[in-house]
Amino acid sequence: MINPQKLEAIAKQVADALPPGLKNAAEEFEAKTKQIIQGQLSKLDVVSREDFEVQTQVLLKTREKLMLLEQQVAKLVEQQNTNDSE
Repeated sequence: MINPQKLEAIAKQVADALPPGLKNAAEEFEAKTKQIIQGQLSKLDVVSREDFEVQTQVLLKTREKLMLLEQQVAKLVEQQNTNDSE
């Protein structure tokens, strides 16, 4: 789903932006931030980039097959029309 390394990087950036007095709580804050972000992202209806790319390739192949089938049907209809007119 979502790359855990990216979530970790975001949480670290947030923790690093804390004022010096709060640096002691940075680890706890980072862990809690990760937990909240992961929880919210899991509620979203998203797919990974890899899954998206796979589905894109499947769609392209399906379109190619559909075009071939449409051409075959057109030829069959033409043949049928030719046979009917004889």
